[in-house]
Amino acid sequence: MSLRNRVTLIGYTGKEVEIVNFEKGKIAKVSLATNDYYTNAKGEKVEETQWHNLVANGKLADIMEKYVQKGKEISVEGKIVYKSYDDKDGNKRFITEIRVEELLLLGGKHA
Repeated sequence: MSLRNRVTLIGYTGKEVEIVNFEKGKIAKVSLATNDYYTNAKGEKVEETQWHNLVANGKLADIMEKYVQKGKEISVEGKIVYKSYDDKDGNKRFITEIRVEELLLLGGKHA
């Protein structure tokens, strides 16, 4: 496993896990929200949310399908993957995903 492309995220899932089945297995997809805080020029504390697209396969896809629901707090480790495709209008679109390699189920659901 390469340490050059490694990311760790802790956050809450933003939707139900989407399962995509293939002949030789399946993948699980879900969005994850992470929050950071900063103080603006007025001295006010501001929350900033970032959304991440998670993708898992194999046993991790099975675990996500069974145990991860919308609002579940999880920790993931994996790597950043960049993809591009042409949409129906011929425009180039770019996607950033986190390919999940480790998953830890935390706490309960986000209130």
